Amino acid sequence: MELVFATHNTHKAQEVGAMLPEGYILKSLADISFHQDIPETENTLEGNALLKAQAVFDACQLPSFADDTGLFISGLNGAPGVLSARYAGSPADSVANMQKVLTELGSAKREAYFRTVIALVTVEGVHYFSGEIAGKILHEPRGAGGFGYDPIFMPEGYDRSFAELPSEVKNKISHRALAFKSLIAFLSNL
Repeated sequence: MELVFATHNTHKAQEVGAMLPEGYILKSLADISFHQDIPETENTLEGNALLKAQAVFDACQLPSFADDTGLFISGLNGAPGVLSARYAGSPADSVANMQKVLTELGSAKREAYFRTVIALVTVEGVHYFSGEIAGKILHEPRGAGGFGYDPIFMPEGYDRSFAELPSEVKNKISHRALAFKSLIAFLSNL
């Protein structure tokens, strides 16, 4: 069965493709010649994930899924949340986003969590899968790995930031990994 991942990131698509159960062929947006930009205009992760997955499904009529992720910080009343990718403005800039978080956070509570939601659209309907990991925001960036807020997020139970953890560890415990494990389990049972 063919399945479309609503992403332009071919590395991300290859990683997910390698996890799929036997019998599934994963296609990226490039594989189906889908080049339009899908603005994330919803105010929830579920809404943005569905927006992207639905647009791709409507274009190709193949089962399609998309993800959206947010960082939610207690001391910022849940911000940046659904606006995480463009918290410091457009275009998206990870360094500016981290700096804005650290400046605004000051000495406030540093508890935080990452949450990823995946929306899968098929002819049968819409299915959601999510993953979450708790942690805290560090006082300054640490590590050169990962992307986004990884250098300032330390997951609970670890003494290193996501950017300092080996990718094999991060890819097993992260919010995104947990959401994709739920999606894979669902597909394995079809």
